[in-house]
Amino acid sequence: MMRIQCSEEIKRACPEFRGMALEATVVNTPYSAELWSEIERFTTEYRARYTVDSIKEMPSIQATRTAYKRCGKDPSRYRPSGEALCRRLLRGLELYKVDTIVDLINLVSIASGYSIGGFDADKFAGDTLTLGIGRAGEPYEGIGRGELNIEGMPVYRDAIGGVGTPTSDHERTKLSLATTRLLAIVNGYDGNTAHLQETIDYMKTLLEKYAEGSEFAMIEFE
Repeated sequence: MMRIQCSEEIKRACPEFRGMALEATVVNTPYSAELWSEIERFTTEYRARYTVDSIKEMPSIQATRTAYKRCGKDPSRYRPSGEALCRRLLRGLELYKVDTIVDLINLVSIASGYSIGGFDADKFAGDTLTLGIGRAGEPYEGIGRGELNIEGMPVYRDAIGGVGTPTSDHERTKLSLATTRLLAIVNGYDGNTAHLQETIDYMKTLLEKYAEGSEFAMIEFE
């Protein structure tokens, strides 16, 4: 099981931050019709409830934007994924169809407003992830984005380098159809531990239902 720790620079910049992580054994598939039926039902309800303007006041989204500013990044230029997914849905666009686990995590991210990192746990270097702040010139290849400027952005690093930011995870540790061990990290910059736990519980339910999720383990941040 991975260790996850917060650096002193993150603790200073974002003292409210709380993170929760879930490891699980999974079976990924290219597409789940049952999951997409659930996503479509959720989409109808979500669009009836929120607008692009109203989600700006959602505590989980607002707190992540504030964290970016404190760390030195413009959250409108480098939008956190949780907010980007919500905005996409509310602009009338369909969500991307990637694979079952990615699609599932995207659903949880929209429902909660949190940016969630989803990683193939077997691809990490070492046994520890450390949450810090991106440095000038630090190399980082975002999934489907190419080289990403992560200076001033919260970033998880393993023994080799950056693997995840709220804007984009890294190509090196991304999920695939061959993934059998998932690590999902929920980034709670609002510090709402009850909402974080609800988000983890919802993800666990969906993993059991659509990805044969088993052998779950909660990871507490150090």
